Amino acid sequence: MALSDGAHTSMEDFSYFTLQQRVTSQHPATSLFGISCTRQLDARQLLKRPDDVTRSTVQKSLVVIAESPHYFGHLREKLSVVTRAWFEQKDFTDVEILKQFQESLPNSLQDAGDDRDPYLGLSLREFIHEFKHQTLVLFKCCLLQPKMLFFGSRCERLCMMQFALISLIPGLIRRLEDCADPEMDSYERHMTKPTSLKTSERSSLLAYMGLPLQIFGKGSLFGPYTPLQQLDLLADYGTKSYIVGSTNSLLLQQKDRYSDILINLDESTITISSSSLRSALALSAADRRWIDFLTQKVSENWDDEAPSRPRTHGYMGSEEFIRLQFEEYLLALLSATKYHKYLFATPYHLRDLSAFPDIDGDPTFDFNESWLDAWKTTGSFRLWDKYTDDHLFDIVEPRHPTAGGLSMDDINRRLNQQIADLHLDDRLATSREAINKHLATGHKKVSTAFNTLWADIETLREAQRRRHQDALDRSSQPQPPLSATSPRGNPLSPLGGFLASPSTPGSTAGLLPSPSRFATFESPEKTPSTPGRGFDTAALRARAPDLTGAQAAVGAAGVKAGAYISSWGSWARETRRGWGGAGRSGENGGGLGGEDGGGEKSVGGRGVHDVGVGVGGAGNGFVASEAKEKEKEKEKEKEKEKQGPKVTSPRKSKRGSKESIGGDGIGRLDA
Repeated sequence: MALSDGAHTSMEDFSYFTLQQRVTSQHPATSLFGISCTRQLDARQLLKRPDDVTRSTVQKSLVVIAESPHYFGHLREKLSVVTRAWFEQKDFTDVEILKQFQESLPNSLQDAGDDRDPYLGLSLREFIHEFKHQTLVLFKCCLLQPKMLFFGSRCERLCMMQFALISLIPGLIRRLEDCADPEMDSYERHMTKPTSLKTSERSSLLAYMGLPLQIFGKGSLFGPYTPLQQLDLLADYGTKSYIVGSTNSLLLQQKDRYSDILINLDESTITISSSSLRSALALSAADRRWIDFLTQKVSENWDDEAPSRPRTHGYMGSEEFIRLQFEEYLLALLSATKYHKYLFATPYHLRDLSAFPDIDGDPTFDFNESWLDAWKTTGSFRLWDKYTDDHLFDIVEPRHPTAGGLSMDDINRRLNQQIADLHLDDRLATSREAINKHLATGHKKVSTAFNTLWADIETLREAQRRRHQDALDRSSQPQPPLSATSPRGNPLSPLGGFLASPSTPGSTAGLLPSPSRFATFESPEKTPSTPGRGFDTAALRARAPDLTGAQAAVGAAGVKAGAYISSWGSWARETRRGWGGAGRSGENGGGLGGEDGGGEKSVGGRGVHDVGVGVGGAGNGFVASEAKEKEKEKEKEKEKEKQGPKVTSPRKSKRGSKESIGGDGIGRLDA
């Protein structure tokens, strides 16, 4: 008991426990209360190391046994100072300081008497700040006397939470003489019904109302720190209820066996394994309104550096304020219970309710009827109802401190409190920073991408505008007229060929070859829009053709064609007159052109055959190689002269004849 499980994890820890003082000839059986201070020291630091020290660390506890736990607040400070001083000596064989402390302890407790604060070191503010509305659940639970198991890794905090809970029942912390063993019931044997009341004295009022409610009578046990060696006592048939604490996690694995309700201080959770108990502990609307008000006052004045006192050092939310609020709640509960009993025991026509005009119906509804029914089955209710007056409601108004149904204010307050309990600001602080960082980075990337895209669009628009401007500039320039002559100066035919322009009748140099058979308009200038895409079609569509120049060129070509045809007709008439001589000159000219064009460019002679004259291919002049062919041709010419003038096409030479390069053979042209 003095050395709790897990004490080695801290430099200093305190343990609170109960002991049974057996009956003697001078003293009846009663409960004793122990407090121990545990510290540890490295064994190498000892000045004198005893033989029994075999481990690397030395742990020792200094224990004080008292008759009442209301001295613990003062004993704790003294015990801590003495234990620290003893360890600093680094010599455990020197116990002189312990003897002096033992001699001075009885005198200091006797001098203090009952004037000192019995609740010193018990912080109800921390209790409410941790459990919020469940504080009232635990308070009403302990009145029902179930099996309550507290668990926590720190022994001192574990014990103080239990003492703080039972201290909410006024006067109980001074009347724990039967809490060490379930067989003890001295409190009930010496209990009497109060017969007088002094309303000016608070203690007289509390006693008349039946306080303290004795929840640790026969069959009950209280052990702030309970070691594993007492598990058999907890599982004993005679043990009906208890409030105990443990630092050993083995009990968590068997919580259904050893507890009706488990309070885990490390996780700040409450687990109720009994369904009937869960229904009884449900808070009514008035209960929730009352505890929410109390929780709000504590939270408004909370100070992390000094949790035991309000930040404003005022009365609201202080330890005394909380105790008086619970005292008022409990007195109203007791009065309403007596009023409820009176309503059911007295016929309607015999009831005298004139003193309570504001009370409508049964006031116990605001305290939860299920809880009241469960409390009526406990030993504490039996003792209270037996040793109290039936008309307590004449002393204290039988009305819940915050009576009334559920309102919108209750809902809003409850929602606000639940949102505050989530601590979203603290939990989401890290997430908020990460989200803000990612948002800033994403915003920067999006802005950069948008700016780049906009710059590219502007560049493309500028390039398109320039191309369009260039196209407009080119289209506004005057277009050159269509060429009416070939590169050699010959006129072009409207049908796409070359027209012969005779110089003098009988000349063989009147027509020149053209590199192209067709006359076309001058192609527009190429303007590449994008690399590898050829011409700019938009620019070509933008250029309109100059029709004026084209019409002028066509007119000039028509005039020249007419002059040529007239000259051609004159030339044809002259040819008819001297047909024979012209034929020979044509053969000589063609022959000369063929002979001169052997691999070289020749001017190209004209061979005239019959009346019809045509334009031949370049280098197609020929020379007859056999005499028979010449004679046959002469005979044919004579026959043609007899038949009259006729235009024929020239005969082709044999394959062996040589072609003259650039020669113009006259093939056929129908005049």
